[in-house]
Amino acid sequence: MTDNITPGRGTVPAQEPAKGSVVLEVRDLSVDFGVEKKWVPAAIGLNYEVRAGEVLAIVGESGSGKSASSMALLGLLPSNSRVSGSVRLSGKELLGANAANIRDVRGKDVAVIFQEPMTALNPVSTVGAQIVETVRLHNEVSPDQAKERALRMLELVELPDPEKAFKSYPHQLSGGQRQRAMIAQSLSCDPKLLIADEPTTALDVTVQAEILDLMRNLRNKLDSAIVLITHDMGVVADLADRIAVMRRGLIVETGTAEQIFRNPRHEYTQALLAAVPHLGQGGAEQGEVVDVIAALAAATHADLESVDHEELVRRERENAAALAAAAAVRPQGDPVLELTDVAIEYPKQGRVPAFRAVEGANLVIYPGQVVGLVGESGSGKTTIGRAAVGLLPVAGGTMRVVGQDISAAKKNGKQLHHLRRHIGMVFQDPSSSLNPRLPIGESIGEPMFLAGEAKGGALQKRIEALLDQVELPRSYRNRYPHELSGGQKQRVGIARALSLKPKLMVADEPTSALDVSVQAKVLELFQNLQKDLGFACLFVTHDLAVVDVLADRICVMQRGRIVEQGTRDQILRDPQEPYTQRLLAAVPLPDPEKQRERRELRAQLPAN
Repeated sequence: MTDNITPGRGTVPAQEPAKGSVVLEVRDLSVDFGVEKKWVPAAIGLNYEVRAGEVLAIVGESGSGKSASSMALLGLLPSNSRVSGSVRLSGKELLGANAANIRDVRGKDVAVIFQEPMTALNPVSTVGAQIVETVRLHNEVSPDQAKERALRMLELVELPDPEKAFKSYPHQLSGGQRQRAMIAQSLSCDPKLLIADEPTTALDVTVQAEILDLMRNLRNKLDSAIVLITHDMGVVADLADRIAVMRRGLIVETGTAEQIFRNPRHEYTQALLAAVPHLGQGGAEQGEVVDVIAALAAATHADLESVDHEELVRRERENAAALAAAAAVRPQGDPVLELTDVAIEYPKQGRVPAFRAVEGANLVIYPGQVVGLVGESGSGKTTIGRAAVGLLPVAGGTMRVVGQDISAAKKNGKQLHHLRRHIGMVFQDPSSSLNPRLPIGESIGEPMFLAGEAKGGALQKRIEALLDQVELPRSYRNRYPHELSGGQKQRVGIARALSLKPKLMVADEPTSALDVSVQAKVLELFQNLQKDLGFACLFVTHDLAVVDVLADRICVMQRGRIVEQGTRDQILRDPQEPYTQRLLAAVPLPDPEKQRERRELRAQLPAN
């Protein structure tokens, strides 16, 4: 495929016909849901088309109708819905087609990559059996031929051990590996149209970059049309040819990727782009913007036409001075969290042997510091966070939390119980971490009540103060979790974690499932609370742009080991490890032209 459809300077102008024939044509599509004897609109009068070899990104926040309208194309909506309009696939009408015809289309002509593979894959069947089933359902092939096809697809999506993945159940794979397995299943019948519903939301950046490359290659090799549903504008810049922006069920703006990113016209599109964090701009308020592309080009001696090499020499000198100044700053006080040659393993369970997830980890967090722990799925970053709160045993080395050796505390229940009063934890999914039967006021107050910190009127005052701190109305104390949005539930999770005034906060992917505008507000709130309260924080995430905003230091993990750590500027300005360089190069930029440069740079970096 030529570069004329690559997002950036060479994007096909809107008035010219896109390459290939029309694969999907949507006209006046409306979706309503029956709620309490009323029809509530989810999508209103949508009109768009997707051509062969083209990627249309439908973007918007949760509740905008982007997923509901796309699932309506294949009749995947619940029974309380109604759909009107016209949906044509290669000229064939899908709406109103009988169930048998729709089943033939699903998986063969149209494939869907769902947001959460754990719920979409069958938990009682192996990954290989599910792919084989899909292949044999739509093709007259033998079981051996289907298995060969399945293994080839698992190899295509770059799973580290296709044979092992073929025999594994979904729960035995990491989140990124499950998503790759789902993509392998979706692509197994070479579909004409691929609907990717938030395919990279919960993935780390290197896996995300590989998944996006995979989808780009699919488009190039098979000339497939792709509908990409996402709220990640970096992903959109990396992959999309055209963009449709949705808000409250309506398409408020459409255009090429170049037009939308360079000159957004609708105020909602402008606000959406403004909320996206940019890697390297975390210190913008202090005038410490880092050109990550230039820094990577300097560190790896990559040859990019867009990089001024004389400018790189000057920047390297500035970087050396900045790094020397950062190294001269010494933290104050005793460490809140200190790991010395720590090994952590998951204990043996039945026939499943013990698994060592972390080896030889050394890490120190001082009072008031925020340390960002980043790495791929399965690298061990969440394992360290769980061990820090006493949820996993320390198999070797020394882990000290608030001055106490936690490897000794695991044998002493009372000591561990006392230690946890000094630790707060913010979980990735606030919906599953909050008790659905308790009003949020009780959820926030529960740790204080159980610890004997407050009760009665004093407890109610503390709850109100915490709601004020996380900027939620006090009246919300009587609401239940299902009555709050995702961002509001995460604020409740933060308030609960702060209730015992912890010295250490462990935040495990607290913003990965949030929309960009909600994420921006939660990050700003978290940043302000950390500055005001001065707690130390271990911030576990796969989003380097988020770490850039929050962290004083960045710690990079790969395959259970810490491979590089340093100040934010050290890691961003002068990454030493090839893995760190690949990690930085994989972060998508919400700018099609710069993202193309980032992709070129990533191609020049050494492989694993």
